[in-house]
Amino acid sequence: MSTPQQFLPAFLEEVVGDRFGRYSKYIIQDRAIPDVRDGLKPVQRRILYAMYESGNTPDKPYRKSAKTVGDVMGNYHPHGDASIYDGMVRMAQPWKMAHTLVDGHGNWGSLDDDPPAAMRYTEARLSPIAMELLRDIEKRTVLFKDNFDNTAKEPVVLPSRFPNLLVNGVSGISAGFATEIPTHNLREVIDACVAVIDKPDMSLEELMTVIKGPDFPTGGIIMGEEGIREAYRTGKGRIYIRAKTAIEDMKGGRHQIVITEIPYQIVKSKLVTSIENIRLEKKVEGIAEVRDESGRNGLRIVVELKKDADAAGILAYLLKKTDLQVTYSFNMVAIVNKTPMQLGLKPMLDAYIEHQKEVVTHRSQYELEKAEDRAHILEGLAKALNILDEVIATIKASKNRQDAQNNLVNQFGFTERQADAILVLQLYRLTNLEIHSIEKELKEVQKTIAYLRSILESNKKLMGVIKEEMLEIRAKYGIDRRSELQGEVEELKVNLEVMVTPEDVLVTLTHEGYLKRTSMLSFNRSGGELESTGVKEKDFVRFWLEVNTIDNLLIFTQKGQSFLLPVHQVPEYKWKENGTAIVNVLPIAKDDRIVQVIPVRDFEEPNKSFVFVTKRGQVKRTELKEYYTNRSGGIVAIKLGDQDEVMHVRLSDNTKEMLLVTKLGMSIRFREMEINPMGRAAAGVRGIQLREDDEVVSAEWVEGEEGEILVISDLGYAKSSLLLDYPIQGRGGKGIITFEFKDGKRVRSNGSHLVRAFFVKHALQMSAILKSGDQLTFSSEQAPIEERKSPGKSVIPVSKGDQIAVVQKRGLHG
Repeated sequence: MSTPQQFLPAFLEEVVGDRFGRYSKYIIQDRAIPDVRDGLKPVQRRILYAMYESGNTPDKPYRKSAKTVGDVMGNYHPHGDASIYDGMVRMAQPWKMAHTLVDGHGNWGSLDDDPPAAMRYTEARLSPIAMELLRDIEKRTVLFKDNFDNTAKEPVVLPSRFPNLLVNGVSGISAGFATEIPTHNLREVIDACVAVIDKPDMSLEELMTVIKGPDFPTGGIIMGEEGIREAYRTGKGRIYIRAKTAIEDMKGGRHQIVITEIPYQIVKSKLVTSIENIRLEKKVEGIAEVRDESGRNGLRIVVELKKDADAAGILAYLLKKTDLQVTYSFNMVAIVNKTPMQLGLKPMLDAYIEHQKEVVTHRSQYELEKAEDRAHILEGLAKALNILDEVIATIKASKNRQDAQNNLVNQFGFTERQADAILVLQLYRLTNLEIHSIEKELKEVQKTIAYLRSILESNKKLMGVIKEEMLEIRAKYGIDRRSELQGEVEELKVNLEVMVTPEDVLVTLTHEGYLKRTSMLSFNRSGGELESTGVKEKDFVRFWLEVNTIDNLLIFTQKGQSFLLPVHQVPEYKWKENGTAIVNVLPIAKDDRIVQVIPVRDFEEPNKSFVFVTKRGQVKRTELKEYYTNRSGGIVAIKLGDQDEVMHVRLSDNTKEMLLVTKLGMSIRFREMEINPMGRAAAGVRGIQLREDDEVVSAEWVEGEEGEILVISDLGYAKSSLLLDYPIQGRGGKGIITFEFKDGKRVRSNGSHLVRAFFVKHALQMSAILKSGDQLTFSSEQAPIEERKSPGKSVIPVSKGDQIAVVQKRGLHG
């Protein structure tokens, strides 16, 4: 470096913070957020002003949009032409603006989100109501500022003779701020302005009798009076917009749903596609055809239904699952004194009225100046006509125009302005008729001056003028309300029968976790035998459930989780197929295991509880309704202690007794009602007091005195003992012995622990699955009836070194 340079250290955070701060300020104030006074973003204001300046008004022919975009870009808005044209397009689309500000000619897009033609093809001019935004702009009503290159002036805000911010609404996103103001009815908003002028301290409740809520150009039904009130109070609130629908009768007892109005900002073609997809994917049974019949007569979407379809149910489903009903969130942010503010309805109206006071005051001052100037000239002319001969003589005697002007000022006391007006007076004005007309005009001008002064001197009169002019706009441009208002939000309840055709099916879940749903037709075609179902080698079916597609399955795991799986969401397979791994359907952890699958149709069924039994002897009872969930993931079904896991879950009517059997041959019988109902996440209470190396292997529900308790050891020894031998005890005790183990050098072992216990009232067919993978079947009749404390006899042949892993009943159960 030839010359020494000095560099100042700068922190990146400070540099970026400063630059981003400037950028944020720019996009908040000058791009995305509208001014509270005229409701326009800068690009919209510049488009309207440029069109007005170039005479592109409603009384002239249309002009190419490209010329307007060029004018705006060259004079006021140094940004891309696309952003300018986009702003122009929005102001020309009647489904986005309550009253369009640009009168477009050509293709300006559609409700189906078709893009507008390029700006070189479309033509436009200002709409009549846009002229009301610009009216009086040349009368010094608003401030002007230099444009970006100081070659022209542009308005800071438009006079906006009607409350455009509320009437046309706005949507925008900037840095740290977003705005969403809905469209309103012009008549209602002007009536509200008039009401506030008459009563400035008006309450929101009173105001809401005038402005009842938004009014969207696309119509529809607005629900949620509370949301509207909250939005009008704070600037934030939520409402629901529902399409206007009707169910019409057709020939042959069929029906069709006809949609004639859709929610604001919804793309019609996407809505039709989403309804068609529901038909194609058969998410709802009963839709025959979906047609878009919209045309010159307005919007019309027809959903034709099959015979005997539930029209009201299908409509409720469509409202819930498609954009036939949407939520709309108010976020009423506007620029107030160069600052973005979240505003309620009253502050918005107050700001607009304040703006109108300034506009009318400035206009009156401007017109007063003009009138006073004209009166001054007319007074000079009237005075000159009274002494006409002397005036003419003076002019004739003067050397030139300047001399004549000086002489008139000096000799007769005229001002220079008056003297100049006399000198340019045309000779025909000296006729008798013209002299009278000057006097008449002077009187008119003096009246105007008095009127304008009275406006400027009296706030009441000023407000009267604002009211009168707004009411004229109301009368000229007011339209009937298009959106219907409904105070309460109607809850949508969709019956499962609408989405799913009720059908009896078989659901199976194997030991290795393979799940499938099979139609009864496929089951019967395959021979109608449970054993013939498809399973992998060494795998076996743990749960067979005969259920309906409108049922739900509650799946409980060892680690105390529960999952809700609607039957119709279980993947469908043929009876001979293996099915799919359950992890493809539910997010069950790898180290977790399913212990029970229970079908449930009605979660509100009274007097039904789930009863849990854990390995460590805890028991818990919780009402059925607590297990309903919308989540696809698991929810906590029971809180477990360390080293504990769920052994058994049962849906019970709370009237029976429970019999718990442990691994080391202990048992306890107690009444289910001894367990008080608890919350879903509770840990439960002690069911049986266990020895340290013992654990619960079975839980059976018993009642009365009939029946037997069958117990099976790991080496295949089994025996039955009468239920009578198991007296009812109090919950939480050590229990009584139910099996005697034999072990020793000279005695053949009958097992080291129990595998399972069953309550048997009539003969049961069972399967025993050995650790080697072999499956053996046996009947409960093979087990001898013996005393409670007895060793049993070998019922299942178990090879040396092998043992029984699982014993289960054969046949449909759950």
